[in-house]
Order: sequence, then C-alpha cells, then structure tokens
Amino acid sequence: MNGFIYNIPVKVYFGENQLCHLGEELSKFGSRVLLTYGGGSIKKSGLYDQIVAEIEKAGLTLFELSGIEPNPRIESVRTGAQICKDEHIDVLLAVGGGSTIDATKFMAAGACVDHDPWLFLSERAPIEKALPIVTVLTLSATGSEMDNGGVISNPETQDKLGRGAAAMLPKVSFLDPTITYSVSPYQTACGSADMFNHIMEVYFNTEQDLYMLDCFMEGMMKTIVKYAPIAMKEPDNYEARANLMWTSSWAINGFVDGGRTQPWSCHPIEHEISAIYDITHGLGLAILAPRWLEYCLDETTLPRYVSYGVNVFGIDANLEPMEIAHKAIEKTSEFLFDTLSLTSTLGELGIDDTNFKVMAEKAASHGLDHAFKPLSAEDVENIFKMCL
Repeated sequence: MNGFIYNIPVKVYFGENQLCHLGEELSKFGSRVLLTYGGGSIKKSGLYDQIVAEIEKAGLTLFELSGIEPNPRIESVRTGAQICKDEHIDVLLAVGGGSTIDATKFMAAGACVDHDPWLFLSERAPIEKALPIVTVLTLSATGSEMDNGGVISNPETQDKLGRGAAAMLPKVSFLDPTITYSVSPYQTACGSADMFNHIMEVYFNTEQDLYMLDCFMEGMMKTIVKYAPIAMKEPDNYEARANLMWTSSWAINGFVDGGRTQPWSCHPIEHEISAIYDITHGLGLAILAPRWLEYCLDETTLPRYVSYGVNVFGIDANLEPMEIAHKAIEKTSEFLFDTLSLTSTLGELGIDDTNFKVMAEKAASHGLDHAFKPLSAEDVENIFKMCL
C-alpha cells in the first residue's frame, strides 16, 4: 500500500439544536457575513428565520445571495465573489446541500483573486487563499460539508468541472438530521445514490490498501442500503436521517482513500451527462453505476466484486466467484431502481446518443486510462449506450 497524509480540520456540530452555536462560530471570523442558499426552501421550512435570528443575536451584519442552482453555475460563483469584494465580507455561510456549498467554496476563493473564478477549474489556476466558510447542511448527499472540493457547471462551454484545494475546506459545519426531515423521497434517493457511489469509486480499486478501510466502506454501504428506504418512507425518522447524514460526510472526506491514488470513473462520466442535460447528479450516477460495474467485470477485477457482493449484500460466499459478481450487480440495480425507485435509463429522461461521442471524449480525458478498469473514449461511449 501507499503511504498517505490525512488532515481534516473541520469542526462539526452534529445533532439536534446545534444552531445555537452558529453566531459564536461566525463571530470568530469577523462581523460581515454572506449567507448563500438555493431556491428558498429554507424559508418555507423556517430554517432561514432561525439562522437570521442567530446572526442578529450575535450582532453580525448580514448579506445574502439566493438562487444558487442545482449543478451550480459559474455565474453564481462570479456574483458571490464580487459581493465578497464589494461588501468586504469576512465569512461565508452556506445553507443548503452540495450545490450551495460547492458554489460557496469557489466564491470564497474567487474573492481572494483578481481573475475570473472559472480559471480555477478550466486552467487549474492556483487556489492559495479563500475566505472562511461555515456550512449548515440541508441534504445528505455530496459530503461537501466536510471536504475541500466542489463541482461547477459552465453552460456556455457545456463543461462541468471539479476541483479541490485545502483553502476551501469549511471551518465549521452544522449537521442537524432534523433539518433533513423535509427532504423529499426523490431527493433522499438521489442523495443516497450519490454517497453510495462516492464509496464505490474508492472501493472498486486495484491498489492494495488497508483491510480496515475496506471494512469501513462496506459498513457505510450497508448503512445506506438499510437506512435510505426508511428515510424515504419515514421522513422524520431521526435514526435514519442521522445515519445517512454522517455517512455522507465520511464517504468523501478523504478518510477512506487511505493511500489509494487511482482515478474515479463514474463521476467524470456522469459530469458530462449533467453538464449538457442538467439532470440530478445522484440520478445520473445511479443510472451509470450498474452498467459501469458490468462493463468493468473481468477475471482481473473479479475479486473486488466478490468482496462487495458477500460483505455488502450478503451473497453466499460458497457460490462461484463470477456468479457472486453478477448477483452483486443485480443487487446494486435492485437497490437503486427498485428500492430507491430511481429512473433506470437515460432514454426515460429523453436523452439519446446525439452527444455521446463528444461526452465520452471529454470524460476519458480525466485520467480514465488509469482507472479501476482502464477506459478509452470508445469504452465510455459504450457505457453510455448501455444506459439508454
């Protein structure tokens, strides 16, 4: 195995009624706060009023930027970065799911440079500084509340690109499972598919690493399989929401990576779908994952499928390895499409093969020739076709 450095200095307030500490935490970074959020659901739920009350109680000055989109756009990042500069913002408070938090990270970095924030993604411009970020999570999915990365879309170029940098790591995150009671069954399903895929991207790996981390990932996948359907049927089930929320954070905060360096596969492939068709990221991953698993299965990759099938889905270890692998793929499809009730094909979303070739070429350029199973543009195009 490879050596590694692990450092995740995010202060987390986990549990009910933790927002009473929001004002004191924001005050540590200054007095001028930019509150960022999406389409206004936080106002309907009463969360907005609660947050504003805590900010006012602490005597802080509040500025706002609403309307951050799912698959957040670079224009929102530009707007936020400019507000930070014009209003001399000290700290950004992102209230929402991964889209809001991702966009806020790049606003915080964009506030510290003179160039267009898109250059962070398109040309890998250095991210050396960022304003402090505090988050209040409203949707368990991306894990952005406890990692240093984000993904931004540019409709003009039809690109959806990701980037991480230590400077963009949130300083403090508030994780109250009760806030997610209002999340719909559909969004709960998409979020669960997203975090499940975050784990799969690391678990399906040819590099040898710690057995302990394999067990940890298998445990998190079993947690999602157990609690996602409960949260969908019983939205105010605290145990289910809490387990999904904490799994979301630990699925992608770097802990499970260990010393693994192999590039991810499904995420760069899915980004090309949502870049053009603007579908929900977790849904795109759900459609792709079983087809990717099927495409990558061979004698070389087989051992991973066997461990996955036996330890996550409880498939009989005495069966022939290839039978276990196929059953594991079937179980994955059943979980995503039957249990979570997610759409199973791109065709059902009105997506045809018109853009597959260009999408496949872009996806393959993100290091997929060194992935779990090396994938060329032609391979990616074949996977897209399997999803129709």
